[in-house]
Amino acid sequence: MRVLKALIAVVVGLVMLVAAALFLLPSERIAQIAAQQFQTATGRTLTIDGAVRPSFYPVIGATANGIAIGNADWAGDAPLLRAEQMEIGLDFAALMRRDIQIDRIVLQSPVIDLRRNDDGRGNWEVAVRTAAPAPQIDSATEADSPPDTRPRTFSLGLARIQDGQVRFQDAASGTDIRLDGLDASFGLPALDGPSELTLAAQLNGQPLQMTVATDNVARLLSGAVVGLSADLGLAGARAQFSGRAGLADMIAEGQLDADIPLLRPVLQAVGQTGGDIAPAYLPLGFSGQITRTADGTLYARNARVGAGTLRLEGGADLALAGARPRLTGEFSGDVLDLRSAGGTSAARQGSGSGGSGGGTGAQGWPRDVIDASALDLLDAELSLAFNTVRTDFATLGRSRFGVSIDNSRAVLDLRETAVFGGRLSGQLVANNRSGLSVRADLNARDISLLPMLGEVADYHRLQGRANMDINVLGVGNSVHAIMNSLRGDGALRFDQGEIIGFDLAGMLRNLDMSYMGEGNRTVYDSITGTFTVADGVLRNDDLALAAARFSVAGQGTVSLGARTLDYRVTPAALRSEGDERLRVPLMITGPWDAPRFRLDLEALAREQLRVEQERVEEMAREEARRLEERARSQAAERLERELGVQRQEGERIEDTLRRGLEQELGNRLRGLLGGN
Repeated sequence: MRVLKALIAVVVGLVMLVAAALFLLPSERIAQIAAQQFQTATGRTLTIDGAVRPSFYPVIGATANGIAIGNADWAGDAPLLRAEQMEIGLDFAALMRRDIQIDRIVLQSPVIDLRRNDDGRGNWEVAVRTAAPAPQIDSATEADSPPDTRPRTFSLGLARIQDGQVRFQDAASGTDIRLDGLDASFGLPALDGPSELTLAAQLNGQPLQMTVATDNVARLLSGAVVGLSADLGLAGARAQFSGRAGLADMIAEGQLDADIPLLRPVLQAVGQTGGDIAPAYLPLGFSGQITRTADGTLYARNARVGAGTLRLEGGADLALAGARPRLTGEFSGDVLDLRSAGGTSAARQGSGSGGSGGGTGAQGWPRDVIDASALDLLDAELSLAFNTVRTDFATLGRSRFGVSIDNSRAVLDLRETAVFGGRLSGQLVANNRSGLSVRADLNARDISLLPMLGEVADYHRLQGRANMDINVLGVGNSVHAIMNSLRGDGALRFDQGEIIGFDLAGMLRNLDMSYMGEGNRTVYDSITGTFTVADGVLRNDDLALAAARFSVAGQGTVSLGARTLDYRVTPAALRSEGDERLRVPLMITGPWDAPRFRLDLEALAREQLRVEQERVEEMAREEARRLEERARSQAAERLERELGVQRQEGERIEDTLRRGLEQELGNRLRGLLGGN
């Protein structure tokens, strides 16, 4: 508003200049009068280095060359405005009535230097004062006339800037914006009536077109809220506003529609960097009712947001006070597509073909630096709901999320997530306060393994229903660093499924590794286990696989960083249709997309030795039992023959011997005592 008042003061001074020119004063005197009037009105210097030439046809006016307006004392020596030429044309009859009705003002090749210091003060801010009376011209008619107390009127047929340059520098924010090739026009038929401003220029090298119209300039300048419309085109983007606005505190409310084919050139135009958005999320669009309050808070209601094929509906509030902007809101949509270009996840790049086992995994995880600086742009508290969410890792069904960002720490709260026929809940955290760290605290229930592992890891060899709990933390500025730093723990249970690609029972029954490939599978009833993770290496010591004809116990490591396996399973499988069981160790090693299976021959030899030792020991025990039984039988026969005692059924040989001795001793004693 102060800028407009200053411009009006300029115009008033020039009108006085033209009035003086009409009386054919010398050009030096005319320039001096204009400069005095302008400095009195604004406190800024006005210099006219060139000639001031009056014109009388086709309109009354004047042309001044080499105009410069002084800058604020803190803004340097360069003028606030300098122009090669300024032309003004007046309505002579209105001028005689002391009304200001300007037919035209043309500013040729102006250079305008706008600055804002660290305190937020602009060099265009001036204290507009009441202008001093114009120099009096001797006239008996005027002296004899009574004073005119009629209100003065002001109108401007056309104000135009041709081939102008404007530069705006903000010391506090570091903003540096340049307008080149500026062509602008402004019409004001009446100060208390409608007006329209149109302009075209290059804004920091990007094309800019703008049209702004209001229904009452006087009320707008006074700080009142008036009807206002705007149509803006910048770097291929388009925005339209229709509603009400006021210059006091820059308040506004109305309908806003915007379409942004590319964000990067728009940000470049306003002196910002970034804006590289994947083509899948372009163009950007917005439509809705917006309100800006005196404290700078923005409200959006009945909003429709578009990003490529993404469509959201809802409302949001953006508060600009505080250390960073804060966004709160609630949106819903049908499909959220978060897949990267080509639908290939970073996690699967270079992983080879997990389904066929033909890859090597040599490339490993991406080492590109992750730019997480966007987490510091604003704080947020959002609720989102979608019918389908597509990512590089999975396709989710009906999902409800909560997104919160606080001081560079973002939390994705999975409130309701249908995935692979089951449910997923928990939190994903990305913290960039002092270097990037990520945490996953997830609970999966009744998940279908085959589609899950196929999408997440391109692995198609495990089928069943899964329940899993996992809590891991990773630190680093790349996927490679994060995966190699993971630590945490978890547990899993798989029910009623198959391991596709090899027949473990046949492999162990026949000690033959050829039970692999298409058509071979291992059917299991359950797989359970717990694990810990340290430095990117998962360790499990209690894997248990249960099946109808065999069981397996497993232990070993899975290097999540190096993407390799070093695992040992010890199954108990039938060697034949009999009851004999042989525990045969099986080693699974190598890259996890192409694992190698081999029997642990050393362990197998130890197992066979154990079985043979048990067989020999059983034979020895059987022979000992046979020899013992034969010795007992011989002892019983001798007792019966020599002592005349027959062993009773179930009686120990020791008891039979004692009974025989007692009987023989009794017989001898009776003989010695004569039968008494």
